Amino acid sequence: MRHFAYKSLAELAAAAHDLNAGHVHFIEDKDRVRAALARPVQIGQMSAGNSMAIHPMEGCDGTLDGRPGELTWRRYERFATGGAKLIWFEATAIREDGRANSRQLWLNPATRDDFARLLERMRTVHRESYGTTDDLLIPVQLTVSGRYAYPKKTIAYHHPLIDDKSGTPSDYPVISDDELERIEDEFVAAAGLALDAGFTALDIKATHGYLLSELLGAKTRKGRYGGPLENRARLLRNVFRKVRERFGKRLLLGMRLGCFDSVPYRRNPQTGIGEPYSYPIPYPWGWGVKPSNPLEEDLAEVKQLLAWLVEDGLELLNVSIGCPYYNPHIGRPFEKPDEGNYEQPEHPILGVDRHFRIAGELQRAFPDLPMIGTGYSWLQKYALNAAAANLESRSIRLFGLGRGVLAYPDFARDALEKGELDEARVCKTLTYCSFLMRQKTNELGQYPTGCPPFDKLVYGPIVKEAREHSRKDG
Repeated sequence: MRHFAYKSLAELAAAAHDLNAGHVHFIEDKDRVRAALARPVQIGQMSAGNSMAIHPMEGCDGTLDGRPGELTWRRYERFATGGAKLIWFEATAIREDGRANSRQLWLNPATRDDFARLLERMRTVHRESYGTTDDLLIPVQLTVSGRYAYPKKTIAYHHPLIDDKSGTPSDYPVISDDELERIEDEFVAAAGLALDAGFTALDIKATHGYLLSELLGAKTRKGRYGGPLENRARLLRNVFRKVRERFGKRLLLGMRLGCFDSVPYRRNPQTGIGEPYSYPIPYPWGWGVKPSNPLEEDLAEVKQLLAWLVEDGLELLNVSIGCPYYNPHIGRPFEKPDEGNYEQPEHPILGVDRHFRIAGELQRAFPDLPMIGTGYSWLQKYALNAAAANLESRSIRLFGLGRGVLAYPDFARDALEKGELDEARVCKTLTYCSFLMRQKTNELGQYPTGCPPFDKLVYGPIVKEAREHSRKDG
């Protein structure tokens, strides 16, 4: 089902109004757009030279032992010359069983120098393009994939609906408190390796249903890491405190936080449209949801967590929502689902509005904590106009682009030079990248992901091969 048929910004703005997407606003004037996006942002003791960020986008293109591969180097060289001053380095596992696929990056003593060389290369090509790296910030996202780890999952608690969606047996063992405590120290060790590799900023990943994110919704878990919010936040807070105690201000502390889980969705076999699983009321699980209606957000606990984490050293927040494994339309409003998945159950602009509403509420609650907004890709060439409106109103401090950067790695250069994007190059949210991420049938157990429509020479043959394997297996 296609929705984006707008021929002008005025048409898109009218649609937002008609659909009551009251948090989606636009600035049309190109000079104002450029000025808003060019504004530098102070982040802790560092500064990003403009207000544009690249979200952590996994390429699934590392080596089997966790090193950056040839396509990893290619992606980050393209990002580094693209003009954005905050390049959020993708999800990188801190332990082997924390990887989400066989080719996810893994930071360990044996791979540290590979990361160092890639990071230095990024800085070199950025310096060659822009003259300096003093205003370039590259946080590395550290993760344990938990329920979605490969080849063996680790779960924080049993959520019957997510168990069903993820194929998790009801008697599958839950990770122990002692093992969670060991993971805290493994995050600290990985932070040290990141520092040795040359990173000056960290992201402790807590989104997309991975372990730290799942713990935040573990209201029915027993023990030190479940139940009351103080317990569910324990691992995150301990990691922040331990990293700060060990490394002081040598590492800027950030995180990508899932701020609203919603509920799992599945495909209606008759209509193909996504529909939520049946759920009990009050809803006993989840994070950032109303117990009386988990399809709507309640950010009270999210704000309490952020207040604690600011005390513990949090200096930068990337606002995320939803889980790509069980409700992808929440996190990334799309035109076309990846093959086999459900069609949008709502107009995508309502998903954009949800992103802007949640990020705006949190940024206003914490005006001194720089936040990166998400959810812009579906707006295509008009993403800049919406970003400028949010930046001008101080509803967010930085505009982040994810999928769109795979299609258009130098979007920020065009934004600053022209105040607009090239319509022929912008992501159309057709989810080819998501399709590739889900394909596990090649000899490495994972296809690399990128943008076949706009990076055809590299990813065109890859998606063709993946589709052929998918049809044979189907």
